[in-house]
Amino acid sequence: VQLQACGGGLVQAGGSLRLSCAASGRSLSMNNMGWFRQAPGKEREFVAAVWWNGGRTLYADSVKGRFTISRDNVKNTVYLRMSSLTPDDTAVYSCAADQVPFRQQLGTTASRYNYWGQGTLVTVSS
Repeated sequence: VQLQACGGGLVQAGGSLRLSCAASGRSLSMNNMGWFRQAPGKEREFVAAVWWNGGRTLYADSVKGRFTISRDNVKNTVYLRMSSLTPDDTAVYSCAADQVPFRQQLGTTASRYNYWGQGTLVTVSS
């Protein structure tokens, strides 16, 4: 499985971006997906996760109400809509997939995910 994230860029504070993560190699329609981010000099942190069928989502407190994770299983793609961005959101954003199909619990730790994309840089200017 290969994950390709895109959509990052430079945006002013208060702006919005939508990240996409397209999977290839096989369908991930049975697998939970997540987004993580890593800011310069900081550890990777959980951002959001979505159930295999999109029926449940989970967010880090720092992005709740501002970010929305969604997926299109026909396109084998997961999205992260980010709004009201602040400089604290500046980071490399990576998508990841849980290899266990139909897992009930959404993971918030990197160890839960087995397949990772290369990341896309989001820079928010003040």
